[in-house]
Amino acid sequence: MSYSDVQLFIGGKWGPGGEGLAMDVLNPATEQMIGKVAVATKSDLDAALESAQLGFEEWGAMSAYTRSNILRNAAIILRERADMIAGILTLEQGKPLAQAKAEVLAGAEFIEWSAEEARRTYGLVIPARNAEVLQLTLREPVGPVAAFAPWNFPINQCVRKLAAGLAAGCSFVLKGPEDTPGSPAELVRAFVDAGVPGNTINLVYGDPPMISGHLIPHRVIRKISFTGSTQVGRQIGAMAASHMKRMTLELGGHAPVIVAEDADIEAAVKFMVLQKFRNGGQVCTSPTRFLVQQKVFDRFVEKFVKQCAELVVGDGLDPATEMGPLINRKRVDSVSELVDEAVSLGAKLCTGGNRIANKGFFYAPTVLTNVPIAARIMNEEPFGPVALINPFNTLDEALEEANRLEFGLASYAFAGSAATVAKLGKGIAAGMVSINHLGLALPEVPFGGIGDSGVGTEGGAEAVAQFLATKFVTQQTIGG
Repeated sequence: MSYSDVQLFIGGKWGPGGEGLAMDVLNPATEQMIGKVAVATKSDLDAALESAQLGFEEWGAMSAYTRSNILRNAAIILRERADMIAGILTLEQGKPLAQAKAEVLAGAEFIEWSAEEARRTYGLVIPARNAEVLQLTLREPVGPVAAFAPWNFPINQCVRKLAAGLAAGCSFVLKGPEDTPGSPAELVRAFVDAGVPGNTINLVYGDPPMISGHLIPHRVIRKISFTGSTQVGRQIGAMAASHMKRMTLELGGHAPVIVAEDADIEAAVKFMVLQKFRNGGQVCTSPTRFLVQQKVFDRFVEKFVKQCAELVVGDGLDPATEMGPLINRKRVDSVSELVDEAVSLGAKLCTGGNRIANKGFFYAPTVLTNVPIAARIMNEEPFGPVALINPFNTLDEALEEANRLEFGLASYAFAGSAATVAKLGKGIAAGMVSINHLGLALPEVPFGGIGDSGVGTEGGAEAVAQFLATKFVTQQTIGG
């Protein structure tokens, strides 16, 4: 599969940055350079901001019906190019090709959902106290958006922002991920080829602090949409708030999994191994802290470790691969450090805990049991292929641990009785709770967290609403 150098997209044109700067793009499975990505300067950002303002005036003035049809066309184009884009995604990000293609196809579903929602940005007629008064609320696009997307799901995280914002009538300056720039570029190309005016989406790459520091305070930008770490999210949020900008922040997590003694253990293991090691655990909703009731603890661990040890780790282009590499050496070092520290504090290493191969950023699927609460990995999101499994006696104990951290993004639970299911669903403090199956991140359902895991939501009926402002109009009839 081939990989081309990635350029900026500003004012409807692809091109290098104003100073011709570029960064290397590596294949994480081989550590080899596969291409370069253009780096934006402040003058490029100014051009993108000017373009976004013009794009907003043009795109926002179109009817919802027209925008909806264009978005539907974009979904069709993305599906037609799914194999090609998936190959690019795997080369730059490392995930297995089947997972990459699934991500692209899911992106098309997000666009279709947003296309449907575009036609339903209804206002209200509010009954007035005076028969001659008409009271209306109108839903209007908030304006140009500065969007920041991460490398772990370069199609998924970009499309959530673009599809919903475009459906509302907003324009964008999208800051794409430098580690995985090629697939977002193809997503933007699909939108433009479908008929979205060239000024409406502007795509830039480069130094994150410089770009965010220039875009967020700028008068053109009316909303911020960011997906990334909690640490960076706090900085983005503080900057946005200081300039009175609307924001949606989808941040980190440390997802608990509660397995009750009456759960279907085989199903729980099957679902959780799949979810834990998807994309090498580099997923904000990845299950991490497994809390298993004492009566079924040994049985769960035995089955989980067995399935974990059987996972095929390798180059994502190999059809046999079930888990690819981590994104870069820094991520491998970070995961390794957290695991080693936990073991030094008394955690039991059941499988993994080591790097794999001489080339590529591979780390073995890892299971730790009886992990001390004091270990950093129990308090910091590992963002890697590591499952932490600890026993509990009562459901109240499990809920106390599940809710101990300030994170509150995804959570999971497995139980048999209706009473236990109800208690877990109500008792877990998180933006999303999935019980007895994997039911998160679909286009039609909300996606977001509480506490240190973010502000606002993406997906579902609320997704487009995040990009709309409500205007109240009250008018009285004068004369006959």
